[in-house]
Amino acid sequence: MSETLSAARRAGVLCPVFALRTGEDLGIGDTEAVRGLIDWAAETGLGFVQFLPINATGRDNSPYNAISSVALEPLTLDVSPAAVPELAPEEFTGVCARHRVASWPGEVVDYPAVRALKSELLDLAHGRLVGGRMAGDGLDDRRAALAAFRVAEAEWLDEFCLFSVLMERAGGEDWPNWPEEFNTAEKAWAWLEAERAARPEAVEQELSRVAYAQWLCAGQWEAVRAHAAARGVAMMGDVPFGVSWCSADVFFHPEEFDLDWCGGAPPERYFKDDPFVRKWGQNWGIPLYDWDRMAAGGFRWWGRRLRKLTAVFSIFRIDHVLGFYRIYGFPWRPVANDDFLPLSGEEAAARCGGRRPQFLRHDDATAENRAANLGQGDRLLRLVLEAAPGAEVVAEDLGTVPEYVRPHLASLDIPGFRICQWEDDGHGHAVQGAAYPECSFATFGTHDHEPLRTLWERLRGEVEAEDEATREAAARQLKFLCQFGWLHPELGPYPPLDDGIRRALLAALFHSRSRFAAFTLPDLFGAEIRFNVPGVAADHNWSARLPMTLAEMQAESPWREECAWLAAVLRESGRAPT
Repeated sequence: MSETLSAARRAGVLCPVFALRTGEDLGIGDTEAVRGLIDWAAETGLGFVQFLPINATGRDNSPYNAISSVALEPLTLDVSPAAVPELAPEEFTGVCARHRVASWPGEVVDYPAVRALKSELLDLAHGRLVGGRMAGDGLDDRRAALAAFRVAEAEWLDEFCLFSVLMERAGGEDWPNWPEEFNTAEKAWAWLEAERAARPEAVEQELSRVAYAQWLCAGQWEAVRAHAAARGVAMMGDVPFGVSWCSADVFFHPEEFDLDWCGGAPPERYFKDDPFVRKWGQNWGIPLYDWDRMAAGGFRWWGRRLRKLTAVFSIFRIDHVLGFYRIYGFPWRPVANDDFLPLSGEEAAARCGGRRPQFLRHDDATAENRAANLGQGDRLLRLVLEAAPGAEVVAEDLGTVPEYVRPHLASLDIPGFRICQWEDDGHGHAVQGAAYPECSFATFGTHDHEPLRTLWERLRGEVEAEDEATREAAARQLKFLCQFGWLHPELGPYPPLDDGIRRALLAALFHSRSRFAAFTLPDLFGAEIRFNVPGVAADHNWSARLPMTLAEMQAESPWREECAWLAAVLRESGRAPT
């Protein structure tokens, strides 16, 4: 089946690559696991599979803090000899045995161990491809392909290769604290020139090794895209609003960014255990854009970013689309959050030259400001659509949403999010799925939210809380969930989440009118697996893995029965391909 995009109602599943498991993976999900998920989706009747960003990450492993807007994350690679022919099977087996892969626990990703293992395997494979050059080894075509890739992608690849080499030298991507000899782009190029003069072969090997990994990433992900198209499943990606401050983009092109501000979100009382977020908001630490400078350059940076994204994904979600209209900015980086927590607004402004956290360029306090923000959002989003012809665009429009955003997104045919338990009809009742706009993306939560079971049980506990506001908020969400899923009783007492309740909620999601209806894979099985807790820098973020392999999911109880139920309800709801 060819890959065709339409406005037909489709269902999809969200699962980060790292969480997928196969019987042969090396402690983290990879492109081979993604193929398995696509095959399962096709056989079940799902129309798309949704992933988090797959760009190269720093040592915090956050997909939303990428160190490159273009380079891909090598940890997603399948580095088996079947996928990397320059890697000898006996070398692969020996390295895996030495790293004791078989004894690793499967519940979470051990990033240091996985990184060490895959780096050693890639070093061996790269050494054989570019080092030995043995006659008759059958790798000449691959050598030529790697060389052609380096030429074709030189605009960004040369910078990323140098950045990666310097990261190894400095012990991390925090370039503002790198040694003086290479802590700016100008110094870095001079350093490279000196290194090439002193030890040309060695430094070329280091640069080539980075390029080799990116070549493998590009090839494997484009092959996955082709496999998905052949199975009639769309690949859905994610484009974060920003990139890491400590990225190759900011290091080599600081002029494209407004480094006086860090992007984030305004204060939210929802974060009860985070006093900084409750008082000041979320400080993500991403640098803001110099939109005027980018416009003067024809938005070349954004164009390249989106072209690379759509080489893999036929649908993509714009994370924090509100930032295109106006972004909440902090005049300090997150490392200083603790220093600012006890300060008043006036004290914070005094430390920052009169600046304090605020919406940029304008807040929405006046009609003039709202019109200016809407105008900016319209200009930038039209640019996104023009840069990604043929792709479908979805907008994550959650948070403090101005009243002009949803109508504007609809006018551009960009579906916004509908979180089912939050949709109020204006009279204190849940909006039923049949009343959702067709141009929408319905779900119970994103990668940042609690799993459905965890949410339900937390709300059940909070309806008994001493605090009246907590009780009322919990009762409201439980009532909305029950109304959305046609569950009774709507006013309690609420039973524990069982298979019947879970299936009723998912079925209501699929029967909604929304163009897209998506669930997280753990929610299909009632698993309490959470991929990220926003605002919390914790080791458990971005590391949770599924409790079963993809093969076990399809063949063993109780997962097999849920997969069969899913296939049936997708047909019943009209979301399965006909």
